[in-house]
Amino acid sequence: MVRKLFAVIGLGRFGSSVARTLANQGYEVLAIDSEEDRVQQLSDIVTHAVQADATDEETLRALGLRNFDVVVVAIGQDIQSSILTTLILKDMGVGTIVAKAQNELHGKVLQKIGADRVIYPERDMGQRVATHLISPNVIDYIELSDDYSIQELKPTGRMIGKSLRELDIRAKFGCNVMAVKSGDRMDIAPQADVLITSEDVLVVVGKNEDLHRMERAFEE
Repeated sequence: MVRKLFAVIGLGRFGSSVARTLANQGYEVLAIDSEEDRVQQLSDIVTHAVQADATDEETLRALGLRNFDVVVVAIGQDIQSSILTTLILKDMGVGTIVAKAQNELHGKVLQKIGADRVIYPERDMGQRVATHLISPNVIDYIELSDDYSIQELKPTGRMIGKSLRELDIRAKFGCNVMAVKSGDRMDIAPQADVLITSEDVLVVVGKNEDLHRMERAFEE
């Protein structure tokens, strides 16, 4: 099986984190930034690290970015450079372009010029922090859409010692328990008679409003 090739342009906190994570997972990663010190910090971690101007089309072509499966445009505050780089990559025929946006307007422009996926790390991190503040039992969550999410939920005292049948989460709240994590073990599509312990983590999917309703109902 051929592994995907990734390139990350812009090695600020977000871009360097993406590049490090991909490299640590064993993928080939080309990291690009206009600042030499940022490039040096990743030179021993990623496959290749290059100092270059990402708004120079000839440079991007010379680096062979057209041959990469995914290019992440993680350029920070310079919105103009972010847009121009995305435009060049699209014109080059890059397979998948993932672009970081500073705000909704920036994101709309990136989508219109061809970014396959736009991400908002600052906004999304703010949402995660707010979710943890509001719902301390939520360990993590993934936003599937504006209305639906998957949550990893630490069981409250009202859940512990009860079976999934007794909790009846689907009937009462319209949410589905996809899995129960117990240490390193993951029980996918658990049976109704599974008893919940204090060490478990529930993986639940549902409408955001239903998930919040469930959390409130089980609050201690």
